[in-house]
Amino acid sequence: MKHLMILNGPNLNMLGAREPDIYGTDTLDDIEAMCVAHAQKSGTGITFKQTNHEGILVDWIQDVFMIQNQEDGYHGLIINAAAYTHTSLAIHDALKLLTVPIIEVHLSNPHEREDFRHHSFIAPLASKIIVGKGAQGYIEAIDALL
Repeated sequence: MKHLMILNGPNLNMLGAREPDIYGTDTLDDIEAMCVAHAQKSGTGITFKQTNHEGILVDWIQDVFMIQNQEDGYHGLIINAAAYTHTSLAIHDALKLLTVPIIEVHLSNPHEREDFRHHSFIAPLASKIIVGKGAQGYIEAIDALL
């Protein structure tokens, strides 16, 4: 059985309440439920996590590294690092460990927002980048990995 890790960064736990005009009204729990239901249709497992702490994201990426490509390990990573996308060399360096495909997802389109959001430390390592599609971007990412 394939298994995918979906990691979410800071403030995404506040979706639904935080700037719904930018991020939509879906909560992170709504997005997780959508992802799990969608993946189950193809017999794929999902591990879905969120943290506000950069080091915890690094730890979780290293967890993917430790069991990537094993029969019961992870076969791909979807990451919405939120603000850490634009600031974290630590996350970039951890992602360099992975041999499984990485897909970067953003609910909004960072290139249509403030200048400081235009640079991504994840993009050079991602096999695909999905922006501006709201919660559907996660579903597109799952489909791309499958």
